[in-house]
Amino acid sequence: MATKSVKPATAPAKKPSALKKVAAKKSPSKKGSHNPLAPERIAAILDALRKAYPNAVCALHHNSAWELVVATALSAQCTDVRVNMVTPELFRTFPTPKALAEAPLPAIEEIIRTTGFFRAKAKNIQGAAKAVVEKFGNKVPQTLEELITLPGVARKTANVVLGSWFGIAVGVVVDTHVLRISRRLELTKHTDAVKVERDLIKILPKDEWINYSHRIIYHGRQVCIARKPRCAECTLERLCNSSDKTWSSH
Repeated sequence: MATKSVKPATAPAKKPSALKKVAAKKSPSKKGSHNPLAPERIAAILDALRKAYPNAVCALHHNSAWELVVATALSAQCTDVRVNMVTPELFRTFPTPKALAEAPLPAIEEIIRTTGFFRAKAKNIQGAAKAVVEKFGNKVPQTLEELITLPGVARKTANVVLGSWFGIAVGVVVDTHVLRISRRLELTKHTDAVKVERDLIKILPKDEWINYSHRIIYHGRQVCIARKPRCAECTLERLCNSSDKTWSSH
């Protein structure tokens, strides 16, 4: 006598809406559990950056503290790539602060023209050259307070020179990449560079201040791009909850 095959009983599939509700119950509330400034999270971010960019250094080409002062001043509203195209001729033509201080201003302007705002920049770097010669005995000063007295040198430029050349950490360099990515990583809520720097100084170990900027800048150029970040390739993706991510694993 033939018998009918009986299929094993299966639980009814949950509707998509039900699945969402279950997931919502299991997921801890963001406000109650997520602390973006938790020391272990900061340590994980720094460790990921260290592994991804172990040899990150200042992208501006220079062979002395003075050359770095000039290159950083020229980088305002200009790419490092463009600055690196201009500075070889500038330093070949005017190799010392004294030479630049005594140079005809139009000659300086012509060489740096493609960096933008070239008239103001030429005036500033020549003014800085004169100050280095007359006030500091031909040597770039090694304190923030003295550096920012040079024409065209603000806190960011001073931090670059002190950190990259002298290895002195007095602050964190905050450029557009550092500002943007630090906000994406919820390390600050500010949009003002000075306030962002204050926030970073509070949460980053001092021995990471210099490298953090170098590595974030590399990351911003290669992966965490402003308009279309490459989140699927990002070493920080699992630690990032930014609302403008292009891909997410969590």
